Amino acid sequence: MYHECKSWLWGQSFIENTYKKISQLKHLIEFTASDCQIEIDGGVTDLNANKLIEAGANVLVAGSYVFGSEDPTGTIANLKNSIE
Repeated sequence: MYHECKSWLWGQSFIENTYKKISQLKHLIEFTASDCQIEIDGGVTDLNANKLIEAGANVLVAGSYVFGSEDPTGTIANLKNSIE
C-alpha cells in the first residue's frame, strides 16, 4: 500500500505527484514480474480515481470521501462510474 499523505491524518488532500510515483512503481512491478497490487489510500475521489487506475493502481481506498459525504451509497456509485 502506498500512502500519499500523512497516514495518521484523516481526510487529507491528494498529492498530484502520486501519478508519476504510481507509474514508476507499476513499471518496477512489471519489470520484476512481481505479483502484487498497488493500493492508494489517501485523497481518492471521483475526480482522480480513473487517472489513478490509468497510472497503474489496482486498489483504491476512499474512506473519508465516502464516509464524509451526505450520501455514502451515492458517493460510491459516483466513484464507480468515474472509472472508465
